[in-house]
Amino acid sequence: MPDLVLDLLKYVFLILLYIFVARAVRAVFLEMRPATAQNRAPVSRSPARTAPPPRGSRKAPRKAAVVEGEGLRGKSFSLNDELTIGRAEKNTLVLNDSYVSQFHARISPRGEAFVVEDMGSTNGTYLNKRRLTAPAELQRGDRVKIGKTVLEMRK
Repeated sequence: MPDLVLDLLKYVFLILLYIFVARAVRAVFLEMRPATAQNRAPVSRSPARTAPPPRGSRKAPRKAAVVEGEGLRGKSFSLNDELTIGRAEKNTLVLNDSYVSQFHARISPRGEAFVVEDMGSTNGTYLNKRRLTAPAELQRGDRVKIGKTVLEMRK
């Protein structure tokens, strides 16, 4: 092969390598930065549509119980105030799971109801097996999956 072609291939490979390294550094930086008001996901006024909850459970939940997950199974958390979930020690619910971001999700009150929202996590937050793309209102019986942990909304 001519030297020109080999040189071009070498430079293309180096450019792709630099792009890969830059994206990896950016992902690590975004995971490590603390959550502030500027980088939290904005709260929308219209919750996303989700799968309907089981019959007879149309009321707002008061507790979130861990039904699947290592170490926390059986524990429940009151939904009186905001419940933040992630790997960082500043969260209300700390999950030691490599699939969970530092500040992964938030469950917060909105009027008489509670809303779950993903805070820009890498692996996403799931409500009733559907990935959240916008804040969604919670009902009793709903299941929120974050990493390997599943929370069930209860009265």
